[in-house]
Amino acid sequence: MTNEWCGWREATERALYGPDDGFYTRPGGPGPAGHFRTSVHVSDLYAGAVATLLRRVDTALGHPDELALVDVGAGRGELLTGVLAVLPGEVAARLRPCAVERAARPRGLDPRIDWRGELPAPGSVTGLLFANEWLDNVPVDVVETDADGVPRRVLVRADGTERLGGPVDGADAEWLRRWWAPPLAPDAPGGTAPGALPPGLRAEIGRPRDEAWAQAVRTLRAGLAVAADYAHERGARPPFGSLTGFRDGREVSPVPDGSCDITAHVALDACAGPSAERLTQREALHALGVDGRRPPLALAATDPSGYVRALSSAGAAAELTDPAGLGGFGWLLEPVGGACAGLLTAGGA
Repeated sequence: MTNEWCGWREATERALYGPDDGFYTRPGGPGPAGHFRTSVHVSDLYAGAVATLLRRVDTALGHPDELALVDVGAGRGELLTGVLAVLPGEVAARLRPCAVERAARPRGLDPRIDWRGELPAPGSVTGLLFANEWLDNVPVDVVETDADGVPRRVLVRADGTERLGGPVDGADAEWLRRWWAPPLAPDAPGGTAPGALPPGLRAEIGRPRDEAWAQAVRTLRAGLAVAADYAHERGARPPFGSLTGFRDGREVSPVPDGSCDITAHVALDACAGPSAERLTQREALHALGVDGRRPPLALAATDPSGYVRALSSAGAAAELTDPAGLGGFGWLLEPVGGACAGLLTAGGA
């Protein structure tokens, strides 16, 4: 890693995805599961829910001869492995599972899974594209208001030292004006007058994520694209941004030297296309049959082992749907073609 000054987007790209020493691409590394728990790692209920959604997509598309499941930001292939384990044989026989991940293919992965470093070609996929905690690792630049209230790009070195660079301009300034709520967007409707912004306000410029998501959606010929991630909405953006790091299961300061994950919450409303639907993970998983209600106590008397299993499942479901935790994640659903619209609404369920 160099220790030159650069924007957070460039620094994060090197820190996470450098070919030899990137946090995610370092040979022999443990992958995301070695440092934090995503919904995929909490319980196989999550893979079961994705399998249920995949079957709804399959039905909506008329059971095509070839059905794709593209897992973007696949980690070590845990989600695809879990889905394959619970799919009926007839669906699994038509499935073309594809992992998109910049790390090398893990040893021992199911040979049915195609492993690639880039998204499939535009219009080449029919089925479900699922991106679990991918967009939060698409690198973005950070801005901060200076002593005069002017938003400036934050520069950083590999040791985490920061300083302010030049004022934000061009497409990035336009993105801030459109998507980041006042007071950081002073000329937005209802915003603070120019020059009156307090110093120290921060924001992440989500434009690269909008572009990454649009590219992912374009891979579909027909089907559904889903992003599940930490999210915030315009009007409730964090005033000091959300850039942070994770290492060994703990939140740490974001230092772009390859030693930790670097992540920031996603402006999913900015990513959304005109036909998109947005739900919380709690709403989405409930619609897919994941329910955290405890089993009836009477079951303990008639089937003690079954009660213990049901209780464990209910605990995992509760964690996945907790509105103060994973259940508060945002789900962005983008149908391509009319057949897969509304698959998680009452009518689509």
